Amino acid sequence: MYSILVADDEARIRSIIKKYAEFEGYTVTEAADGMEAVHLCRNNEFDIVIMDIMMPELDGFSACREIRKTSGIPIIMLSARGEEYDRINGFELGIDDYVVKPFSPKELMLRIEAIMKRVRKTPKENEKKENVVINIDGGGLSADVTARLVFIDGERIDMSPKEYDLFFYMLENRNIALSREKLISDVWGYDFYGDVRTLDTHIKLLRKSLGRYASLIVTLRGVGYRFEG
Repeated sequence: MYSILVADDEARIRSIIKKYAEFEGYTVTEAADGMEAVHLCRNNEFDIVIMDIMMPELDGFSACREIRKTSGIPIIMLSARGEEYDRINGFELGIDDYVVKPFSPKELMLRIEAIMKRVRKTPKENEKKENVVINIDGGGLSADVTARLVFIDGERIDMSPKEYDLFFYMLENRNIALSREKLISDVWGYDFYGDVRTLDTHIKLLRKSLGRYASLIVTLRGVGYRFEG
């Protein structure tokens, strides 16, 4: 099964995650600080990293930044604070998910499974499809769905992996009201748990990336969002 690196300065947290992960059949390696986590990632191959933000030697954000220099390994960030700044900072660094302490170990296992299912798609799911290009506003906003490229006025726009996932999902379902539950289930790949902050933060980042086209993402109060185009 999957090989997991758990980086947290709290031995109790590492022990809980290891207990549940090994029950699922995963192998677990532990790191007590960010520096150790970076060193282990450089010298070993893991399938996914679960990393706390507040750690000695090197904090989780800095450790993630170092890991991202050489690896695109999925990373789930843990935090006791849950502040929007932490979420935005983490997602801009390219983390895959963000979990606030205290958390449900069972939910964490489901999130791991969802991320790995997305990362390890079968060859059939990855087979080349016919190229699809969607143009909005006369081509001012252009998206190559197959190549996962987005252009504004001919200039390529860089997004985080999850921003791309969210954008293309909304684009392919444009002019349809999408509930938060459906967005989380279809884009993140796991059931809705009532924490909408991860979705809302990605919407904020996506709007920022879209610039003058940010208004195409309409908030439906009490429901979710709709992409108009």
